[in-house]
Amino acid sequence: MTAFIFPGQGSQYPGMGQELAENFPLARQTFEEASDALGFDMAALCFRGSEEDLRLTANTQPAILTTSIAVFRVIEQETGLVASYAAGHSLGEFSALVAVGALDFADAVRTVRQRGTFMQDAVPVGVGAMAAVMGVDREKLVEICQQASADEVVAPANFNSPVQIVIAGHAGAVERAIALAKEQGAKRAMLLPVSAPFHSALMQPAAERLAEVLEPLKIGEFRCPVVANVDAKAYSEPDRVKELLVQQVCAAVRWDDSVLEMDRRGVERYIEIGPGKVLCGLAKRIVKGSNTVQVDSVSTLSALAD
Repeated sequence: MTAFIFPGQGSQYPGMGQELAENFPLARQTFEEASDALGFDMAALCFRGSEEDLRLTANTQPAILTTSIAVFRVIEQETGLVASYAAGHSLGEFSALVAVGALDFADAVRTVRQRGTFMQDAVPVGVGAMAAVMGVDREKLVEICQQASADEVVAPANFNSPVQIVIAGHAGAVERAIALAKEQGAKRAMLLPVSAPFHSALMQPAAERLAEVLEPLKIGEFRCPVVANVDAKAYSEPDRVKELLVQQVCAAVRWDDSVLEMDRRGVERYIEIGPGKVLCGLAKRIVKGSNTVQVDSVSTLSALAD
């Protein structure tokens, strides 16, 4: 069995998607559809935009989604590959839902553009922070966050792999948690260069605004199940999409459990579709010996087709 997995924020890079768009009309058309939906040139942002432009959350989210769907459509056209399951890391869950037919692409692009804005606006710059902690198990890190909170918010935000967990919350609480984690044997604990404390309770205003945007959207039938970030369970019920995407804004991304769920269901190969190869690396750590492939260029597509 094969799973299609889609990257989230942080995987972007200038020039992403350009080579495929130059070689495949379907990829080029995908960037044009995104431009039409948003009213600005998505190809220019992805192909020629600066790292600084691409790092702005309201740009990053639609840019990664567009690139991922351009790659996905070309894979589908050129190889005929069909997945048994799909999943995406945070923002990537929107890409997964587009790929399985649950979300319309133009709707998804517009929604994640707003989602990025809502998440950025939810907490003033400097008030929140995120940090990666390596070498502390999840139970101990939950305790550390509770000790560090002192009436502020800090909690696990991304369970990325057995050895890497990201925490998020108020900047002071995050820094206290870093210090405690180091005292209690963490191999590494460091602040991340992000602009907001994503996937924490501080994102509640963004979740409420996203719910309003999602409310009128039409949800389609799933071609295969998607493993949700919130509970790491495979689902294919259209009426659950909106609630899970709203919950996801404040809830931790349970990526390690999501990969374990797919493994338990018989997935043997993970194809990471879109910019970067972070998820391939995580899958290999979560399930030893995982067969992983990353596709975002003509050469990686050719290797997949072979």
